[in-house]
Parts: sequence; structure tokens; C-alpha cells
Amino acid sequence: MKTFDVPVAYRSPLISAIKKKRKEEDRMKKDFSPTLLDLGPLRIYLARHFGFCYGVENAIDIAFRTIEENEGKRIFLLSEMIHNPQVNADLLNAGVRFLQDTKGRTLVPFEELTADDIVLIPAFGTTLEIEKKLSAIGIATETYNTTCPFVEKVWNRSDAIARNAYTIVIHGKPDHEETRATFSHAAAGAPAVVVRDMAQARELAAFVAGERPAAEFNEAFKGQHSQGFDPQRDLQRIGVVNQTTMLASDTQAIADLLKETITKRFGSESATVKDHFADTRDTLCYATNDNQTAVKGLLSVPADLAIVVGGYNSSNTSHLVELLEDKLPTYFIDHADKILFRESITHYDFHTATESITEHFLPDREPVTVLITSGASCPDAVVEGVIKKLAGFYPASLSLDAMLERFR
Repeated sequence: MKTFDVPVAYRSPLISAIKKKRKEEDRMKKDFSPTLLDLGPLRIYLARHFGFCYGVENAIDIAFRTIEENEGKRIFLLSEMIHNPQVNADLLNAGVRFLQDTKGRTLVPFEELTADDIVLIPAFGTTLEIEKKLSAIGIATETYNTTCPFVEKVWNRSDAIARNAYTIVIHGKPDHEETRATFSHAAAGAPAVVVRDMAQARELAAFVAGERPAAEFNEAFKGQHSQGFDPQRDLQRIGVVNQTTMLASDTQAIADLLKETITKRFGSESATVKDHFADTRDTLCYATNDNQTAVKGLLSVPADLAIVVGGYNSSNTSHLVELLEDKLPTYFIDHADKILFRESITHYDFHTATESITEHFLPDREPVTVLITSGASCPDAVVEGVIKKLAGFYPASLSLDAMLERFR
């Protein structure tokens, strides 16, 4: 696999050694059991897979190389490069300016851009409309396009089923940059509609089955469907793709529901089903799949609590939290500094988009067992910082330098 030049500040010697050893022992990636860091009074289990993925490293490599090679030029990002506060802060400190926030709201008007400016396309990709705007200004984005290959894979899948006259159903968060980009590309070639979750999928199924009047569709899916969408016409042949960072089980459940609805309406003969429901293989990226499966491996270990590290607006990270919080106390943090003392931690609730402080989050006994994972846009160095912070609360624990030697 291609390697990337990622700033050393994002790396962790300990975690790099652990990942290297696990890869050597399990090259086929069939073992999803966690890695134990036995520090004595503190036992930490690290997920088998976590942290930077191919698409993120590719985006970071291109971004920092662009800065280095274009001194004196104005460099802009369409929005956050990835959903990680440290990486985006580093880019801002290097002089990069964001044109939009994560919701697509203007920060720097496009009218201020010139053909001499550089505009980086983030890992989430962008819409065809924005591509045309930049092209009209004379800005070439090909060299500075960091769109993740697995996002492009979804676009290609959408295009393939659109050519066969299927409507594209996108499972994703309607206001997420990636979903907005995927919707734009899909809607260019076929009718398209976004479903946020199973509740909205059930609403769509009611229109597919003809149980709800077509006149209610526009209101039910306001802002989430292509122009001129006709539910009576456009929901007879459908295919499901997704935002690459959604929960795999949720996407599969949505696809199963819609396929079952199609089957009930048009008949269960194999040829009939294929004529109305496109056979789209799962479009989650490999890293999302691996990280979610690794969390299931984490949950095979009895533990006191879990910590998930990553950007609070990171979709893939929030889904890792979702998998863990159903089983044990789980704390979502973006940096080791959120662990205030041994007794308290500031953590994020993505359901309510609020931070709160939990006291006595670490049990008052030893040993304490903690599960740790991180999102695909979180630097390993941040995770190591969390491990160091926790280890510092237990003076008798094994040093991380000694732990590093065990994995060399």
C-alpha cells in the first residue's frame, strides 16, 4: 500500500510499534482481538484497528506538501480537511484559510478568489456545483484534490446504477460534507434522496409501498431529494449507497427494509426483485469496517469503561462511541487535556452536542481496565497522550518506554 509523508508530530512510537507488530502477526486482518497494555494497576486494551486511515493520510500528505511547495501563495480549503481539531488548527496556523464551515456556510466569499489561488478539496470531496464555480474562476483543483478514494468509489457505484435507470437512495447525514458531495454527484445522473436513519427509511418505505400519498413526499424529505423527484415514478427502481462512515449494520438494515418493501410491492421472483432493487455491495470504506469490527473485539473483554478519542464532529468516531456506550460507560474526548484529574473527565455527548463533566469516572480500586479506540481522523500521538495521562494517575504502573520495548 502507498505510504504518505505525515508530520511526525502526529505519530506515536508506541502505537506505531503496536500496529506494526499486529500487522506482522495478522497480515490477513482476521484477528480483531484488542491489544493489551498491562501497566500493572492500569490495564488498557487498544482496539485492533483505529486512527488514521488511507484517505486521511493521503489528504494530510497533499495538504502539507502543498503548503511547503507554494510559499507566498494564498491557499484555501473548501472546509475542514478532516474532522480533527488538531489537524485543522495546524493548517490554519500554517496560513491556510477555510472558505466554508462544515455546514457549507460561507466564511470567505468565492468572489474574493482569483485564478492564482490554490483551493484544496477536502477528503470528503465536494459538490459538482462548487467544482464548476472554481473552474469558472480559473482555479484548477486536480492537483489539490484530496477526496478519499473510497468516497469516489461510492460516486462510481452511484453512477453505475444510475445508468441502469435506478434511483439513488443515500444513507447518510444530510448536512455532512460527504453526503452533500455524494448527493450532488448522484443527482446529476439520476433521481436521488437521502435517508438519515432507519426512521426515515421507514418513511421512504411507506412511499415505495404506496401507503403514503405522493403529495406528502416533498415535506417529508424537504431538502433531501433531487429536483423534480416524483415518488410514484422514481421509487419503482432503487439502489442504496451510503456515506462511507455510517454504521455498517444500519446501512444493511435500511437496504434490507427497502428491498423487502420492493419485494412485497412487485413480487418475489428473483428477476423481478433485481429489476426493481439494484444489487449494490456495501459501500463503507475498509477503515470504517475495520474500526467498527475492532470495537466489537474490544467488547469481548470485561472492562470498567471505554474512552473514544476523536473530533466531536467526526461521523465515524461518533459511531464507535455508539457501539461502545450501549455496553459500558463510554467517554468521548478530543484530547488528553479533557481528562482533568483522576477524579474527573470532560466529555462530549454527540446525541445532544454538549460537553459535560463526569466525576469519579475511574473506579477507586486496582487494577482498572480501560478500553481505548479512536476515529479515522485522529492522530496516534493524541491517543498516546491519553494513555500517558491515564498512566500518570498510577505511580506504580509500568513506564510507556518499557511497554514500547515489549512490542519491538
